[in-house]
Amino acid sequence: ALALIGCQSWEVQKKEAEELKITRENKAKLANILLPEDIVVTDDLKEAVTDKDILVLAVPSKAVRSVSKSLKDIVKEKQIIVNVAKGLEEDTLATMTDIIEEELKGKNPQVAVLSGPSHAEEVGKGIPTTCVVSAHNKELTLYLQNIFMNPAFRVYTSPDMLGVEVGGALKNVIALAAGIADGLNYGDNTKAALITRGIKEIASLGVAMGGEQSTFYGLTGLGDLIVTCASMHSRNRRAGILLGQGKTLDEAIKEVNMVVEGVYSAKSALMAARKYNVEIPIIEQVNAVLFENKNAAEAVNELMIRDKKLEIQSW
Repeated sequence: ALALIGCQSWEVQKKEAEELKITRENKAKLANILLPEDIVVTDDLKEAVTDKDILVLAVPSKAVRSVSKSLKDIVKEKQIIVNVAKGLEEDTLATMTDIIEEELKGKNPQVAVLSGPSHAEEVGKGIPTTCVVSAHNKELTLYLQNIFMNPAFRVYTSPDMLGVEVGGALKNVIALAAGIADGLNYGDNTKAALITRGIKEIASLGVAMGGEQSTFYGLTGLGDLIVTCASMHSRNRRAGILLGQGKTLDEAIKEVNMVVEGVYSAKSALMAARKYNVEIPIIEQVNAVLFENKNAAEAVNELMIRDKKLEIQSW
């Protein structure tokens, strides 16, 4: 048995649960996709969690700690918990699985991460999608691969749990930059530059934090970055477009009307870069636009006129 926990607040969850029970559809966030009748919808966390083999934690990154605390008294010993949220906690720089393990340490949870280029709008329609699962041990990783695999959802495995999570968090910040460029009516050249140099920043910081270089050029790094920078399903790109068009951060978030994870990860990424002494000029400029009211076109100009650099350190 598997439970999917997906909420930011129980008030919101209760309202959405009632709607889903009746219509089997989340019209606001996942229109035209009906939940199968054998899926039970509830706003009762204890009911959802009790006696389940696997819990999938699908909440916004900023809610992972509070929801994990709520789980402490109702999960079983060595509960399998699969996190799908993408982010780094501000101030602590903790990954989402770090937070889950910290809050549930008395229960010794078996925590894993499932990540990759997988917009729900397409997964829900059965459009072919590939992701990566990673846990602390090979046995759990392979077990979860078998659980989630189906003809439309191919799951790869990785031993690099940290790298998978860091790639998933940081790509959202670069997607904001890609959206800003779109909002400024820049072209394909700019988008290609942001994706290419963006993955360089993600990989450099990710390796400094302890991830494996190869992870960032796979599905949970470059793959996730491409889809997030290019797709209108991407909340981060859509928010970036609005910022590029001159909207304030609050106006952009309100118009997107969904959680924009890159906003929360941007500050964390900048803190991590300073801690590990890594250059991340694109992410720095995104932070300036988000939190310092910097003009978006000026931010792009500063990226272009930086000191000359080698692309690859071979000389």
